[in-house]
Amino acid sequence: MGVLLNIIYLIATVTFIVGLKMLGHPETAKKGNLIAAAGMGLAILGTVFVHELEVPPLIYILVGIAILIGSIIGWLIAIKVEMTKMPELVSLFNGFGGASAALIGLVEYGKNVTNATQSMTIVSGIIIGAITFSGSLIAWGKLNGSLKSVVRIPYYNIVNNITIIGIIIFAAFMVGSSVDSQLLLYTLLAAGLIYGILFVLPIGGADMPVVISLLNSLTGIAAAITGILYNNNMVMLVGGILVGSAGIILTVAMCKAMNRTLGSVIFGAFGGAAATAGENKALGSIKSTTASDAAIMMNYANNVVIVPGYGLAVAQAQHVIHELEEILIKRGVNVKYAIHPVAGRMPGHMNVLLAESNVEYNMLVEMEDINPQFSNTDIVLVVGANDVVNPAAHNNPASPIYGMPILDVENAKHIIVNKRSMNAGYAGIENELFYNTKTSMLFGDAKAALTDLVAEMKNI
Repeated sequence: MGVLLNIIYLIATVTFIVGLKMLGHPETAKKGNLIAAAGMGLAILGTVFVHELEVPPLIYILVGIAILIGSIIGWLIAIKVEMTKMPELVSLFNGFGGASAALIGLVEYGKNVTNATQSMTIVSGIIIGAITFSGSLIAWGKLNGSLKSVVRIPYYNIVNNITIIGIIIFAAFMVGSSVDSQLLLYTLLAAGLIYGILFVLPIGGADMPVVISLLNSLTGIAAAITGILYNNNMVMLVGGILVGSAGIILTVAMCKAMNRTLGSVIFGAFGGAAATAGENKALGSIKSTTASDAAIMMNYANNVVIVPGYGLAVAQAQHVIHELEEILIKRGVNVKYAIHPVAGRMPGHMNVLLAESNVEYNMLVEMEDINPQFSNTDIVLVVGANDVVNPAAHNNPASPIYGMPILDVENAKHIIVNKRSMNAGYAGIENELFYNTKTSMLFGDAKAALTDLVAEMKNI
């Protein structure tokens, strides 16, 4: 039985690695996801049915019911979730992964309290799992708008540092004393939950994608710890390490893309004053346009770059913008999409959104490659993006985003920006681009505005 189970775990591990590799390209991402999911399903079945223990039939029934309920819930969520809600869904999944690790720790602690190594492993899993669970729930609340983007906590750095140091000392005492106390165990759990809240609550703005990625990494670490506990080196340990390492790599990459250190994200607040509508004494006034005028400009352009942002996802306008792209291409216009690493509220959000509307992958150009091309671009159409095109990152040392790499759309000959209003973006700061003399504001819901733009293009 042991040999068979190890073979099953080995196959599952290979599917994880293959699936993760295939996720790196939109054309193979779906298939890779299915392969990894199949491997996990095989691992679950192997764990449940391939063993040498005498298990009462009732246990199999209860496990089967749990798997069935979880599968139904997951399936319903997957088919109903909107693309714009994907970051929120990822946050919830991260949270429940952490909760699972914490609950396993609560169950296993009493059985291993005299084993210092096992006890330390369990305590670490409880702490990390609790932090991931509560932190992910706060991130989910921020993303769906039910919580303020940035909640200022007085002396939050000091409070957070004291809290985490206290948790570590408390955990060390529990491991060192081999104390078997449910009260202390649940106190440790509560402390981890509190720290998770304190950790994420002050973070907001454009730093949220980084936080999501970091929490995802912590979920992987918690799974790896569980793998150590159960001596499951093939699936839980390797799978957890894959998730944890991939999450860390992605987190560091996004921090680099924002010219920020991970420490500044965790220990620094990110945000600013909201923008005012229509006019800014320091920056000047804005210039609005209509769908008809925008259509005429784009019809006579040679090179057009489209910059998608979160507003495009909110409006579910990806199919309309693809239709606009096809019209322009048929008329001989060279069209590209400029993709910022942290556009949207989750890494790769724009790539997945556009792939859903059948936009060709080779039309998506990353920031480093597209920036030198803006000077030769006739028109840039910005749809729902804000902070990733804000010249304040270059021009204003006092801005919270100063030094952050952005899409240099201000270098284009003409700029059309579609926004609902002059409200600030997710980072909560003024956007200098809106006041540029080359910029025309096309106000309105992205889907409605683009639909009007497509209609006007067809009439030309």
